[in-house]
Amino acid sequence: MSEQTENRPVHLADADELDGFVADHDRALVEFYTEGCAICQSMEPVLSNVARATGIPVGVVNPRDDPPLVDRFRVQSVPVLVVFEDGEPVARKADGFVGADDLVGFVETA
Repeated sequence: MSEQTENRPVHLADADELDGFVADHDRALVEFYTEGCAICQSMEPVLSNVARATGIPVGVVNPRDDPPLVDRFRVQSVPVLVVFEDGEPVARKADGFVGADDLVGFVETA
C-alpha cells in the first residue's frame, strides 16, 4: 500500500471503483460527498488524519456522479461515512461534521 493511499483519501469515480476499493481492503472508510458541500470539504483533512491514525484506507465518492449509489447507500444528506469490512458496509454515520477523535473511535469500534 502506498503512502499516498495510507495518508490521503482516494477519490473514487463511480460504483465500480468503490466496489474495487472496498474489495481490495479488509476494512475501509468511505465518505459520500458532493461538490460544493462545505462540511464535506472540511472533512478531507480529518479523513487524512483518520487514515494516518488507524492505517485504514479512506475513499471518497460523489454519488451524484453515479445516481444508483444514492439509493444503494441511502444517501439523503452528505457527508455520509461508511465503514466497510470484507467488502460489506458494517457501520454508517450521517451526522454532519465529525472530528478526528470521534471518527477514529467510530472506525475502530465499527
